[in-house]
Amino acid sequence: MKKRFPDSVYNPVTMAGAVISAISFGLILFLIILDIFAKDQNPYMGIITFIILPSALVFGLLLIAYGIYREHKRIKSGKPTAVLPVIDLNNPKHRTAFLFFVCGTILLLVFTAFGSFKAYEYTESDQFCGMVCHKVMEPEYNAYQGSPHSKVGCVTCHIGAGTGWFVKSKLSGSYQVYSVLFNKYPRPIPTPIHNLRPARETCEQCHWTKKFYNEKLRTTSYFLNDENNSKWTIKLALKIGEGNPETGLTSGIHWHVNLENEVRYISSDDKRMEIPVVIKRVKDGKDIVFKTTKNLPSKEELSKLEIRTMDCIDCHNHPAHIYNPSSVSVNNYMSIGLIKKELPYIKSISLQALDKTYKSKQEGLEGIKALVEDFYRTNYPDVYKNQRNGISEAVEQLKHIYERNYFPEMGVSWRKYPMQVGHMFAPGCFRCHDGLHKSSDGKVISKDCNLCHTIISQQYENETPMYSAAGLEYKHPVEIGKALTEMNCSDCHTKN
Repeated sequence: MKKRFPDSVYNPVTMAGAVISAISFGLILFLIILDIFAKDQNPYMGIITFIILPSALVFGLLLIAYGIYREHKRIKSGKPTAVLPVIDLNNPKHRTAFLFFVCGTILLLVFTAFGSFKAYEYTESDQFCGMVCHKVMEPEYNAYQGSPHSKVGCVTCHIGAGTGWFVKSKLSGSYQVYSVLFNKYPRPIPTPIHNLRPARETCEQCHWTKKFYNEKLRTTSYFLNDENNSKWTIKLALKIGEGNPETGLTSGIHWHVNLENEVRYISSDDKRMEIPVVIKRVKDGKDIVFKTTKNLPSKEELSKLEIRTMDCIDCHNHPAHIYNPSSVSVNNYMSIGLIKKELPYIKSISLQALDKTYKSKQEGLEGIKALVEDFYRTNYPDVYKNQRNGISEAVEQLKHIYERNYFPEMGVSWRKYPMQVGHMFAPGCFRCHDGLHKSSDGKVISKDCNLCHTIISQQYENETPMYSAAGLEYKHPVEIGKALTEMNCSDCHTKN
């Protein structure tokens, strides 16, 4: 058979490299075409197409070059000095080999540039972030898809624009890959993320704080844990302003992140739940330091802790990964009729079923069904007989709540990731606004609820609603005595 290439090309190493490169290239083209016409995007196909197969292609090409070099060196080994390959374009073999090499190199460069861009684009996609490490990221990706930020890409918040944070994220991602491969990752994934990009550079690209100057009316319905699932409704005027002097408003929840107000704090724990020191900088540049009068760390201990400037994430600590407390979810489902209020004790038994400890998600789904049905079968046989459809529907809705907020294999639930907005299920506002933080001149960070909201209306079921534009005194739906003023809401509402 007539040889089209120089003799140095015909060796096992070069032939093996050619076979690897050809197969890899063919598979890449096939998968790209398949991906274009596929209805659903598969994250694993993206990894194979733009990361694994291109690596195999480059490896094959390197084998081709190494094989030619080694074979040429072997052929010329009898000469006294090393001889470089001679390219004679008048020689048909050399000319054919040269044309193949030039065309192949150009094609490889074009394909490498395209593949590199697609690999970069793919590693920035939500599917890559949420589905590649499926077991690890399942809770976060699931919560993200049901959040108000589900249309905002993961990298928009976690990385943002610019090369600096892109490089940092990829370096951090390398350790994360190692953790997943060797099963070194913690369960659950700890929060907050301490190396997250400042909110000024991410959140505030969309949420302009100077535009938070209106009050917002919020109506919430709660159902008590009694037999009748008694309904209690409250309307609040939330003061979400940020203290913009141009509008004449100098107070409101977002006052804390106004550019004219610098608030810093020291947290004594990794989760930022305990804040013993708050530092407020006033207009003249002086600092007012508020220190807790309860369990204040020593000066030496405080000196070792980070001083952090307050931003959006200190309150909105799970803006795109929200795990709703079981009580919130059940109240919402009952408000819109997905869980029938007519079922006796359905609120109470729902919370028991959801917050019970299960070893796996499947065990949880089966346990919810068994617990609810056994309750009515044992305690309310007539209800179990006559309202089977309502009970079955409630079970299905509770399963949906469980799948959305509980992931036993990763140790994830709303209790592990409390939200600091408000103060119902986590200390939230009361981390600083507890009435215990005092300055050296006697000033106190107030615990007055009216700083953030005004109660416009309260209504107990079958009773006349109470109204006041000036604000009502809060009345707890269940009598709890002095605990209302002596305890934080979360002290009770996070208990089983």
